[in-house]
Amino acid sequence: MKTQFIKKAMALFSIMSLIFIYSCEKSDDLISDDITGTYIGTLTLNQAGKSSETAKAEAVPATIVINEVGNQIQVHCLTEDFDTTVILDIYHNGDDIMVCLTGDDFENMYGHMYGQGNMMHGNMQHNSSEWMQHLNNEHQEGDEHFGSFDMQHHSFNYTFRMSNGDFHFEGTRN
Repeated sequence: MKTQFIKKAMALFSIMSLIFIYSCEKSDDLISDDITGTYIGTLTLNQAGKSSETAKAEAVPATIVINEVGNQIQVHCLTEDFDTTVILDIYHNGDDIMVCLTGDDFENMYGHMYGQGNMMHGNMQHNSSEWMQHLNNEHQEGDEHFGSFDMQHHSFNYTFRMSNGDFHFEGTRN
């Protein structure tokens, strides 16, 4: 009876050890997708013709609040003199999550509606990230993108393109 108890205890210990080892392994699939929340950082105005030194002097404290809206995110940036909101699509790319414009903003920036780009006839490419598939299916070489999440450092950067210049946010999750 004592031998049977020891065998059961050893089997239970082995199973628990395997579960512990498996749960501690690093995997790209286990990267936290939780990007919603508040990011605190700075917003810098980059106007055409201004030197980078002048632009750095114009950095102001800024807050971005990110909410999930279906399969997209809503990015609301706020400073004392700046208040804007954009809706973005998100795409996994290794340890980062990349963002891209959507809807009318996508069409105005890239000259075609989403889904009418360089479609590869719906073929999914194996061993490529969501981001690479997005670039291959929707964009041409040289198309600009304006931000991303660094999941390792819990940070976000994004450039808001406005009529009076580009406003670049850099910050970390609060």
